[in-house]
Amino acid sequence: MFGVADPATEAAVRAYVKLLRASRAVVAQIEPLLAAHGLTVTQLGVLEAILHKGPLTHRELGRKVLTSAGNMTDLIDKLQARGLVRRVRDPADRRLVRVELTEAGDRLIRDLFPRHAADIAQAMGGLPAIELEALGALLRRLGMRAAHGAEAPALAPAGPTA
Repeated sequence: MFGVADPATEAAVRAYVKLLRASRAVVAQIEPLLAAHGLTVTQLGVLEAILHKGPLTHRELGRKVLTSAGNMTDLIDKLQARGLVRRVRDPADRRLVRVELTEAGDRLIRDLFPRHAADIAQAMGGLPAIELEALGALLRRLGMRAAHGAEAPALAPAGPTA
């Protein structure tokens, strides 16, 4: 690899490229259903987060769907314009604004999510369940390490997966 002499760095770069390519391939397979409903992957993530966690602030939603505060405002504006979410001031602390599903938004995400989950399962179907579980565990560890930088313990080498 050009300019890289360290085998561990080369392995990291190769794994990174494969991770990005795999992620893009999976997203490309699941986007058509969402687009048919006029939603992006991130918009669906907002609806899904509220469905599973209840009303959330912009900041909480941004953390859940991994987007910036500015982009979150735009996402919420668009979902609100479609009548899928509403902003509600917290009665206990009027400085806080929570985003909640409207009746139409609740109906849409409850109808759409099972089909979306099936699309994800189909796109990820190249791996058996045991490998998907192992992949999920590895990606969680990797994500935690990356999010916390040097503060997190180093990843242990993966052992045999039976």
